[in-house]
Amino acid sequence: MGALGPLLTIARKDFLLELRNRDILVSLVVFAMLVLIIFNFAIELTAVNLDALGPGILWVAIAFAGVIGLNRTFVLEKDHDALDGLMLAPVSRDTIFLGKALGSMGFILLSELVIFPVFAALFGVDILRLETLAVALLASLGLAAAGTVFGAMAVSTRSREIMLPVLFLPVISPVLIGAVEATARVASGASWSAVSQWLQIIAVFDLVFVVAGVLLFQYVLED
Repeated sequence: MGALGPLLTIARKDFLLELRNRDILVSLVVFAMLVLIIFNFAIELTAVNLDALGPGILWVAIAFAGVIGLNRTFVLEKDHDALDGLMLAPVSRDTIFLGKALGSMGFILLSELVIFPVFAALFGVDILRLETLAVALLASLGLAAAGTVFGAMAVSTRSREIMLPVLFLPVISPVLIGAVEATARVASGASWSAVSQWLQIIAVFDLVFVVAGVLLFQYVLED
């Protein structure tokens, strides 16, 4: 199995830890739904602008809610001095990065399983299609990869709850823009080729975030 075994073990550990601690999952989903409800009342959506504005509202809710979950990636280990033990494990730093990113991605996807149907029911937008799954997978990968790096950077600072969104949201904006545009194409019933153009853009930034994370994560942990 090589590095795949430790990678999956780290991902499974992070995912199960957050899943068993149901407070954070409930808080994340409730926060996202509150954002959707507030936007629903704050913006007058019509049949003309619904397909254009709806996906933006959806991914804003996911991004802000995702910050809550990503901020927890290293907090528990840092508070219980488990991060030092993880660094002493006989695995490479890139394996730790990929494992934690994979665990965060699973947690984000689990949240989206709840948020997407709520959004579709609340706004009456038909996004529950196969193309949406591709958008969710690629966007969640980018969110998790970038969030893991910045989460490791922010956890050692005094204002970690503030530092993560300040660092994370500007960098992740290309992925969010691509996700919004791809979801808008799905909502309007566009062809797969129209959606895939934006999926390719998201995939490029995913690759950049993953490669940058692999190269930089060891220095972030040591600092």
